Amino acid sequence: MRSTLGAFALALVLTAAACGGGGQSSSTRTWVMGFAPVPPRPTTAAVIQGIDLWSQRAEYAAIHEELPWTDLLAGMSPDAILDRDKVQLVAYLRSKGLQLYFMADLTDGLSRGEEAPQLRALGRSITEPAVQQAYRNYMLAVERKLHPEVIGLAAETNLIRAAGLPAVYSGVVAAANAAAADLLAAGSSATLMVSVQVETAWDRLGGSGNYVGVEQDFSDFPFAQMLGLSSYPYFAFAQPEDIPDNYYSRLLNGRALPVMVVEGGWTSAAAGPVQSTTALQARYITRHAQLLDAIGARGLIQLLFADLDLASFPPPIPPSVPLFVNIGLTDSDFNGKPALAAWDALHARQLKR
Repeated sequence: MRSTLGAFALALVLTAAACGGGGQSSSTRTWVMGFAPVPPRPTTAAVIQGIDLWSQRAEYAAIHEELPWTDLLAGMSPDAILDRDKVQLVAYLRSKGLQLYFMADLTDGLSRGEEAPQLRALGRSITEPAVQQAYRNYMLAVERKLHPEVIGLAAETNLIRAAGLPAVYSGVVAAANAAAADLLAAGSSATLMVSVQVETAWDRLGGSGNYVGVEQDFSDFPFAQMLGLSSYPYFAFAQPEDIPDNYYSRLLNGRALPVMVVEGGWTSAAAGPVQSTTALQARYITRHAQLLDAIGARGLIQLLFADLDLASFPPPIPPSVPLFVNIGLTDSDFNGKPALAAWDALHARQLKR
């Protein structure tokens, strides 16, 4: 899932901070902050404008996307693909002083029960050894060409297990573990991770609400040096203050493993059955900081800085996209919402690594 910017907004944020959440504010943070270069409209100008705005309030840039399966399985080298698609972008992000988090998404990020869209179109599957090898080769090239500080090898693994075919989940487990071994053998200094979906762990995405946890994910991905969290709690709670204090910490089950929120947010408008407002979104930013402080989190990534202008994107639009289109901190013209002032207040804290 997944990028920004007066006195009225700040007043709303300060009021929300004073009223909600039940935690104490802090002048420091342990968590780096970041966005993905996802533009509100599919133009180079929008990408650059967004980066120029959000890089002022971030330490990290995130690239989270499906692998270029069509080119990889047609025989194009991973290095050539990255030279074409990513090297200049990452150089621009680095020129802003940003570090890089790279997540290779192995299934359909908007429909976890399905294979990645390009694989479906090709009639291929992550269960195939040749497809897994193409992924492994690509991740070695990502390390070699882009040198990310953090590498995610699979996203929302517990949701893949819950929603997808067992064979697909097994393919993801095999591929991610093999890629981790490759990267370690190659001397990679990146922090390796997988991410889990928090609402799924709490069984709050249409389930009974009985806590499930992520113990199998710890077992299936033992290489993980950090746990990534994906959380969109507006699907589970009416107000940010309803989120339990142990919403993140319970997943660790006593482990000291570092944690980084790698995607998520709160919509500022109605999304399907969800009702929300810009004020609720700003309150979530403040409440979220309390959850991050409670676990000494290492990072907070919000994939969307600006809302998406869906009319500017070519069809077909996946049916679940409208559920996430308003989680940006600005509208699609980069006009800030109250949540942006809340984010900026958090970013102004002293970062203690």
